[in-house]
Amino acid sequence: MNSRFHGVGVAIVTPFNDDLTIDFDGFGRIVQHISDGGVDYVVLQGTTGESPTVKKSEKKQLLQYLKENNPKKLPIVYGIGGNATPEVVETIKDTDFEGVDAILSVCPYYNKPGKRGVIEHFTRIADASPVPVILYNIPPRTGINMTAETVCTLADHPNIIGVKEASCIIEQCMEIARDKPDDFLLISGDDVQGVPIISIGGVGVMSVVANAFPAKFSTMIHAALQGDFAFARTELGHFLRIDPLLYEEGNPVGIKKILEILGLVSSKVRLPLYAASDDLGERMRAVLQQDKLVELVA
Repeated sequence: MNSRFHGVGVAIVTPFNDDLTIDFDGFGRIVQHISDGGVDYVVLQGTTGESPTVKKSEKKQLLQYLKENNPKKLPIVYGIGGNATPEVVETIKDTDFEGVDAILSVCPYYNKPGKRGVIEHFTRIADASPVPVILYNIPPRTGINMTAETVCTLADHPNIIGVKEASCIIEQCMEIARDKPDDFLLISGDDVQGVPIISIGGVGVMSVVANAFPAKFSTMIHAALQGDFAFARTELGHFLRIDPLLYEEGNPVGIKKILEILGLVSSKVRLPLYAASDDLGERMRAVLQQDKLVELVA
């Protein structure tokens, strides 16, 4: 069953109208776009979905919309995390999990718990969740790095099936790959590290850039999973220069600007994020053309 989360999961954006209400028509266009592009599953309300500024009621609306407008019936991974364990557990109890295949839960941020606190936090979440749990390690945002030892300790829990590894520490990913149970999923949380992580035992990527270029990115990742690293390495070169621009002014500022360039949705974001500058947009256009990503622009 865990093979549902092999390949490319798209950390889908939340498009907004001019008044910053959710653009559900735009959201539907993105779902159709990534589905047509051959991605393997959808990650709803992760970082790229602007989860900190999307209200609880809006999250429920987005989840229901996705359940009802999922043309290829892609598996759904739903983001439920936080730094107050009882509140996360309460959110789980208040969620309708029909049609949800797993949750993605971020490592507690700001209050910087130690190893024992992190393990107890995720144990309680896994005990409460009616669907499998995927851990999310992203030290630049949380202030702590969940070590390979901690991840592999949590991997023994029967309801914790994998980790989205966004530490960008390849040695740590190698340690997880070496020590984890065979069926535990090592998933890259960084687009350009996807191919290298697959080469050491990873099963795919939860991707930002695949919002815009699902077919090209999925072809690359699937090639790597099939052992064709020569092709995957060449394709990876097309994404290397656009990748840092995605995060230069904050995520999802960059990817939303590309989606606007592609004519799919507005680049609007909610404060404290701010829409991409004209300068960033022009540099993105130049890179898209130079690195042969623009061929996907209608």
